[in-house]
Amino acid sequence: MPHERALALGRLDAHAQAACVRAGELAAAELVEAAIVRAQLLDPSLGALSHRAFAAARAAAAALPPDAPFAGVPWLAKDSLAMPGMPTRGGSRSVGDAAAAAAPEFARRLGAQGLVAIGKSAMPEFGLLPSTEPLSGPVTRNPWSPAHSPGGSSGGAAAAVAAGLVPLAHGSDGAGSIRMPAACCGVVGLKPGRGGVVRARAPHLLEDLLVGDGLLARSVRDAAWAFATCRPVPSAPISGPAARRLRIGVSTLGLGGVTPHPEVAQAVSRAAALCAGLGHSVEETRLPVHVGEAGEALRTLWSQLAADGVERTVARIGAAEATRTLEPWTQQLASWHRTHCDTGAVERAFAVLGTLPAAFAAFHRDWDVLLTPVVRTPPPPLGTLAPDRPFAALLEAVFDWMAYTPLQNLAGTPAISLPLAAGAGGLPLGVQFAADRGGEETLLALACELEAAAPWHGRWPPAATPKGAD
Repeated sequence: MPHERALALGRLDAHAQAACVRAGELAAAELVEAAIVRAQLLDPSLGALSHRAFAAARAAAAALPPDAPFAGVPWLAKDSLAMPGMPTRGGSRSVGDAAAAAAPEFARRLGAQGLVAIGKSAMPEFGLLPSTEPLSGPVTRNPWSPAHSPGGSSGGAAAAVAAGLVPLAHGSDGAGSIRMPAACCGVVGLKPGRGGVVRARAPHLLEDLLVGDGLLARSVRDAAWAFATCRPVPSAPISGPAARRLRIGVSTLGLGGVTPHPEVAQAVSRAAALCAGLGHSVEETRLPVHVGEAGEALRTLWSQLAADGVERTVARIGAAEATRTLEPWTQQLASWHRTHCDTGAVERAFAVLGTLPAAFAAFHRDWDVLLTPVVRTPPPPLGTLAPDRPFAALLEAVFDWMAYTPLQNLAGTPAISLPLAAGAGGLPLGVQFAADRGGEETLLALACELEAAAPWHGRWPPAATPKGAD
C-alpha cells in the first residue's frame, strides 16, 4: 500500500475506517495492511509497540466474515492482555515469550466485531509506574515531544492512538493508567467503574477492585462504542449529547493534599468555563474523602501489587533469577511494602476502600459530575519516572504526580480524560470528569458535547508524520 494512502487512513477514527469497508471503498485486509505500514513508518521513533503480530493480523483479516461491523479495523492489545499466539510479558524482562492459548472475554468481544490486533503496546513492568520506560524496552516517547513521557501504564497504547498507528488501543487502569497517558498524549481515555466491563484478566482480589479496562481512542464515538460493546450486557452506544444540564463540581485538591501546576489549574478552569458556557451548573466543591487517608491507602495497596508481582515471579523462576531480571522499582516497592505496611496498614487501607462507594454516592446526589485535573503537572521529561531512578526520589515523584486519578479506582467509580487543553510548550493537558457508579453514559454524553464545542480531531502530533515527509 502506498505510504500516503496508509497515512491518510490513519487520520480516520474506527467508525470512519469501518465505513470505508462497508461502502466497498477498500477491503478489510487493506485496513490492516495500512496499519502495518504506519507502524513500520512511525514506530521506530515512537516505541509504542512491544510486540508485532503482522503476519497473524494479515491472516486474521483474510478470515473475517464479510458482515462484521468493524471488519479490519486495527487495534493494539496492551502487553498485559492475553492474546492467542502472542506473548504476555507485562513489560517485564522476567517473563518469556510463551504465547497465550486463549483470550479473555474482553478481547473476544472485540474480535467478534471484526477488530484485528496488529500487535501489543508497550507498558512499564507490571503496570506499576505512570511512565512507559521499561528496562526490557521499548521506551515509549510522547508523540508531541520525544523528550517527554507519554504517561503510563498504558503509554504505548496512548502514543499509538495519538500518532495514528491505530484508532483504538486497549488500556487497563488501576490508578489512572488509561487516563494519565490519555492526558499526556491528547486522546480520549475512559476508565469504566468497578464491574463496568467484562473480564480482561484472571481473577485477582486487588486488581478486580481497582482495575478497569477500555479502549483509548481519538473520538468519543469510538470510546463510547468500545464501552457499549464490552459492558456485561452489550448496549447501543451513546451517540450524542444529552439534553439534561448537569451539576458539575470542580476540585483541584489531590491525594496527599497536593495542588496542580499552574498550567494544569488553568486547563481545569477553562474546562469549567466551557461547561458553564454550555449551560451546565459549575461550582467549586469539596471532595467527600480525607485526601491524606486515601493517599496512604493507595500507597499500601499499590505496593501490595508490587509484592504480589515479586512473589509470583519468584515462584515461577526462582529467587536468584527474579532478583536478576525484575526492575529496581518493582523490587524496592515490594520491599517498602514489607517494611512499612503491617496488617494494621492493610486493614486501614481496606477500611478506606470500603467507605468510598457510599461517600461518593452521597456526593453525587448533589453533583452529577466531578471535574478535576488528571495529573499534577504537564507530561514530565523521560527519566523523571524511570524504574532505575533512586527509589526514595522515585517514590515521592510517582505519588506526587498521580495524585488525582487513583481516587476513582479506590471508589470503583468511572472517569474519563478528555484532550481539552495544551500547555505552553504544546504538550497536551487532559482534564478529568468523574461520575458515580454506573455513570459512564453520563460522562460519554458530556464528552460528546465537549468534543463538538472544542474539537480536537484536527490536532496531530509531529510523530504522526514520518521523518523527511512534508
